[in-house]
Amino acid sequence: MRTIRRISTVAVTAALVLASAAAAGPAEPTLEARAVLPALTFAPGPPSGTLIGPGPINGVSLPFASQPVQGFSGILPAGNGEYLVLEDNGYGAKSNSADFLLRIYRVAPHWETAGGGPGTVDVKGFIGLRDPDHKVPWPIVNGATSERLLTGADFDPESFERDRNGDFWIGEEFGPFILHTDATGRLLEAPIPLPGVKSPQNPTLAPGETPNLPASGGFEGMAMSKDGRTLYPMLEKALTTDPVQTRRFVYEFDIASRKYTGRTWQYRTDAPSYSMTDLVALDEHRFVTIERDTAEGAAAQFKRVFVVDLREVDAAGFLVKRQVVDLLHIADPALISLPARPGDIGLGNPFTMPFVTTEALWPLDGTRLVIVNDNNLPFSHGRNPSLPDDNEFVIVRTHSLHAPG
Repeated sequence: MRTIRRISTVAVTAALVLASAAAAGPAEPTLEARAVLPALTFAPGPPSGTLIGPGPINGVSLPFASQPVQGFSGILPAGNGEYLVLEDNGYGAKSNSADFLLRIYRVAPHWETAGGGPGTVDVKGFIGLRDPDHKVPWPIVNGATSERLLTGADFDPESFERDRNGDFWIGEEFGPFILHTDATGRLLEAPIPLPGVKSPQNPTLAPGETPNLPASGGFEGMAMSKDGRTLYPMLEKALTTDPVQTRRFVYEFDIASRKYTGRTWQYRTDAPSYSMTDLVALDEHRFVTIERDTAEGAAAQFKRVFVVDLREVDAAGFLVKRQVVDLLHIADPALISLPARPGDIGLGNPFTMPFVTTEALWPLDGTRLVIVNDNNLPFSHGRNPSLPDDNEFVIVRTHSLHAPG
């Protein structure tokens, strides 16, 4: 005789509620995985860091015998669990980065999770940015060479997207410019300026012309629409002429016509000194971004991830932002981030990302983000006051990136 088991309506309802909660993610942002690329990781290339000045800095000897793998300011999925990461200009200024070659690295994190794992990162190769076809109309560092490899004294790449042809579109700070390369890093056209906006590092500044953007205040974040037709570059800092110093502009750029459409959106930071460090599309209307202060380590106070919807603005015309992650308070109940070295800050439960520049993120799905810091080798020491910062890759599970929580 077959036994029929009856399940109560209450039990079914409870099971459905639990399943729904699990699908939506945890009640608070939680560290799901972490992998670390050591600060002193190098790739083939000529010596670098010769213009920084005497070392050691944070215990790091200078100059470097080859090219350091550091300064990650953008991240894109590359398939098979691997990622492409964009380096910035190198050492933070035009004057000290002429021997830093601009590259996009392919990396493979081997995650540590609650179930274990090595927590390491392999560097699989790189794409060098270059201008062999002389698309840049002004002098560059390696202008006399055939490959014309681009350096951190030429451009400051801070954000990037890839179109359906495999081309890269790069948001840059010195201009600010949009750079367009093919899949091999070859520049395909002249740098595209933002009309009416120039930074002090802009190479087209005329004698006596006054810039209206602070140094390193350009396109730190730049999203691409899901249909691949539109870019949304965002200024990291306020225009110097803007009476509202908490305002950051998001612009709309039409790829087909290579023109700005004239549409803009306004984002309000929590303080005038805060910076916007990435912008990535979740869907056709919603975007995820990072807003941060300028402090690191124990002094860090504000490092947060927000979601905005281009259709939602407040009474003053600013985008309504919804916080989804406080990077200075991430639950780590499984203690994935341990063990810690003597002096380490923010490992354990809660886990923190106390870096001065956490600049790259990518949404993996409706609840999870992969986030990476820019370690600014050899200068930053947010994790440990006695050691240079590593490149830390983390996956954070949120309650939801799409619906109000």
